[in-house]
Amino acid sequence: MKDLVEEAAELQALLESKGWDFCFIGGLAIQRWSEPRLTKDMDLTMITGFGDEEPFVDFLLGHYTPRRSDARDFALFHRVLLLQTASGIGIDIALAGLPFEELAVRRSILVDYAPGIKLRTCTAEDLIVMKAFADRPQDRLDLRGILVRQGTGNLDWNHIWKYLTPLAEVKESPAILTHLKALFAEVRAGEANLSRAIRG
Repeated sequence: MKDLVEEAAELQALLESKGWDFCFIGGLAIQRWSEPRLTKDMDLTMITGFGDEEPFVDFLLGHYTPRRSDARDFALFHRVLLLQTASGIGIDIALAGLPFEELAVRRSILVDYAPGIKLRTCTAEDLIVMKAFADRPQDRLDLRGILVRQGTGNLDWNHIWKYLTPLAEVKESPAILTHLKALFAEVRAGEANLSRAIRG
């Protein structure tokens, strides 16, 4: 049976054959930028724009099994196509068209996941924006992992605040920014304590 990374590589090759713009987010991106955790499915964002989603949805429904009987209608309404591979690995494809989504795809990079396999993955900064915006308990844990693994000083915070701030305003949730600022301060303090301990 193919593993998750192999299945992701096959999906990537299929999307590239169509010339479509996309990148992996979610658990696969977490494996690259945060502390690795078990993930059994793949999430990605794919640029479709608004009003032209049907050809993308219909093509992918012809290659993968839908996870709902109304997967097509659900995708066109909710902008998420829910599929699975022949081996049962789930695929969540966000049908993207917002400026930040397009930017995240343009900024995405190829990352080594296995010998001979590179996957197009969003950057750490864009993953932080996505995770902070979603603001679920698991997202907060993932955010901490990204900051700890990457180091607060190695991240482009101007980019993060520039794109997260308007998204938080649209969501009418200033707590999104408050939570991330508090986490940043906590991790930065931990880094400073560790640095002092190493210096003796």
